[in-house]
Order: sequence, then structure tokens, then C-alpha cells
Amino acid sequence: MRLGPLSELSPEQAELSARITNRRGGTRGPFLVWLRSPGLCDRVEALGAYCRFESALPLRLRELSLLVAARHFDAQYSWNAHIDKAVDVGVDRAALERLARREDPDFPDPEDALLHRFAAEVLENHFVTDETFAAGLEAFGERGLVDLIGALGNFSMLAMLLNTFEVDLQPDREPPFPDVRGYGRVTGAAS
Repeated sequence: MRLGPLSELSPEQAELSARITNRRGGTRGPFLVWLRSPGLCDRVEALGAYCRFESALPLRLRELSLLVAARHFDAQYSWNAHIDKAVDVGVDRAALERLARREDPDFPDPEDALLHRFAAEVLENHFVTDETFAAGLEAFGERGLVDLIGALGNFSMLAMLLNTFEVDLQPDREPPFPDVRGYGRVTGAAS
């Protein structure tokens, strides 16, 4: 990681770290960066918790939206942290492997395919076609679409943070995107 370890936490950082650990099982990865700005960390953690745990979208689609944003931004840490979770809740692993290789994922589940199309349009084109919008509105409802855009924004911010600060990959994981420059080094690995 581009920043050194946090050697001593302020009372505000310690409280945030304890809350993050309680909700997420540990303070690691991006939170080791966000803790350096406690006010932002507090708000980002709350938004991320909503997007991951409380959104109107089913858990399967929440995990898929995170992976679509992760791949769009080459956020290897996020991909590694969530691919197994997505598969466990029903996203097709073979489709995700194709997405990782930047191939057409060809999701067998129509909702997964629609979410991918919607997210890809907004991330790549910055707009969504009328046809895709109408299909998304019918499938996910107004709240679901608003939550999807919020999730994509949150997961995009997460990806930018991970990439900018080159947060080290989990020690037991390999970089999932071989086409990405030096980011995602495992702690202690050569650049």
C-alpha cells in the first residue's frame, strides 16, 4: 500500500475502527485508508453498509453490482473480496470469469444480465438508453434503480480509493486481472 500503517489511532479513529470491525469482521483493506479521514470514513462506511446490507436490491444483485464496478475500474481487491460471496448467493461463476477477462459475460439469469447491461451503460457511456432504463424500472422498481445508482457510485469510489492507494491484495489471493499494471501487489511481492 502506498501509505504506511496507522501506528496510533485517535479516539475518533479507534471508535470508527471498532464499529467497522463489529459490522464487517475487521478493519482492513480500504478502511485502513479511509480511517485517515475520520469524517469521510464514517459517512463512507454508513453508505457502504446500506449498499451492501440494506439496499432494495436482492443480495445477489448487490454483489453483482459491486463486481461490475470493480471490473470496470480494475479494482482487484474488491473483486477478490466479493467473487466468492457473489457465487454463494447465486451469480454464475463462469459468467463472472468471462467478465474478469473482459469478455461478454452472457449471464444465464435474466436479472443478472439486465443489471450488468444497465451498469455497463452508465459506467461506460455515462447514460442509459431508454430501452435499458425501462427494463430496469420494470425489473427493479424506482427504489431499486435509485439504490443501484447509489451502489455503483459507492463501489466506484471504493475502486478509485483502492487503486489510488494501491491497497495490497489479500495475502491468500492472486491478482484476478492480469492486464492491470502494478496495482494489486501482494504484501511483500515484487513490483
